[in-house]
Amino acid sequence: MRALVIQNIAIEGPGTLGPALERAGWQLEVRQMDRPGASLPQDLRPYQALVVLGGPMGADDHDQYPYLAVVKQTIREAVARGLPVLGICLGAQLIARALGAEVYRNPVQEIGWFTLRLTPAGRRSPLFAGLPEEFPVFQWHADTFDLPPGATHLASTPTCPNQAFALGARVFGLQFHLEVTQEMAKAWRQAYADDLPQGGGGQKRSGLRSLSEDSVRWQEFDAAAGRFLQNLAQLLRPLKGGAEGERVASRRHRYGARD
Repeated sequence: MRALVIQNIAIEGPGTLGPALERAGWQLEVRQMDRPGASLPQDLRPYQALVVLGGPMGADDHDQYPYLAVVKQTIREAVARGLPVLGICLGAQLIARALGAEVYRNPVQEIGWFTLRLTPAGRRSPLFAGLPEEFPVFQWHADTFDLPPGATHLASTPTCPNQAFALGARVFGLQFHLEVTQEMAKAWRQAYADDLPQGGGGQKRSGLRSLSEDSVRWQEFDAAAGRFLQNLAQLLRPLKGGAEGERVASRRHRYGARD
């Protein structure tokens, strides 16, 4: 099984998602888009899944990052083909935008630890099977998204309602980072230091305390993330037959997708 992974920037890689999928039999082909000469494949037929990772750019920053329009088209093609698709943070925003929803600034910039709460649909979703109704997740984002037409709302936080959605049984968008490691969190804190409030000034943001050094929080997070990754690996496995692809593709004309 071969998955195409779109990595928008070097510092935001697959994290724990990579080993989890490889243990489940996946071969990851990572396209790191901030490398000189990076490009995306023109044909998705060699792949059985698509994963779009996070990044500091906006979903509509085409002038500075022209490849984002190609990512959106790739997402639309993957959905039309019935491939499993996962988007994380910016990746979720790109899925939402590609399928006709709006992406815009969230009233609160979520950075650090936040408590995720599953909706009733989220509690029933196999993506979150075995997880508690509430658990800590790591966040680093300023934007949010509306749900794409036909999507199911799976999770929220008090400061950003749309945290996770599913479209059918094979397309998932997550605003939060369950793939992050402590090393990644430390690197983001250094690389994205301008996002953090300086001294007593600037907007107060919850979740900043103990971004990377709270061992108890990390243990709780790692347990939830481990179970989530097991669920995800099962959900991404190719289905027997093409019925799911036909059902998803039949909805494509309703998305009103645009760049």
